[in-house]
This record gives sequence, structure tokens and C-alpha cells, in this order.
Amino acid sequence: MIRSRTPKEILNEIKWRGLNLEDCEIVYLHRGAPGDRKVVSAGEIEGIEGGFMIIRGKMIPFHRVLEIRFKGETVFKRRRT
Repeated sequence: MIRSRTPKEILNEIKWRGLNLEDCEIVYLHRGAPGDRKVVSAGEIEGIEGGFMIIRGKMIPFHRVLEIRFKGETVFKRRRT
């Protein structure tokens, strides 16, 4: 069970508890992608710095994360405003 609340805390919890990042999917806002959404495995994260995660050399701000799923279960979903 994931206890953290924010995207950054969730990803750090998965990493530091020794859970498999490949079991985690991240859905984030990516303008120009179909539906303006992109889905990646957390295993693709190269690093976390401040308010960003680095995926394939690109800095993705955490405020663009829309949903995080761990083993198929939604553990984070951003509310629409």
C-alpha cells in the first residue's frame, strides 16, 4: 500500500521501499500527444530534481502529472479545477 500523497512523494516511496518502479505507470499532460496525455513507466525516470522528474533527458514538472498507477491501482489522480 502506498501511503504518500504527492507525485514526488509517491515515486520516492516506491523507490526507497525497494518496490519495482516498472510496476508503476505515470500519466502526464503532454501537449501534442493523442489526448494531450502520455503514459510512461516509472522505470524510465532518470532522476528527480526539485519539482521535476527527468525522463529521456526531458524535465517533466510534477504539476503535469495527472495520474499514477501502481500494479494497476490508481494511487494518485489530480482533481480537475
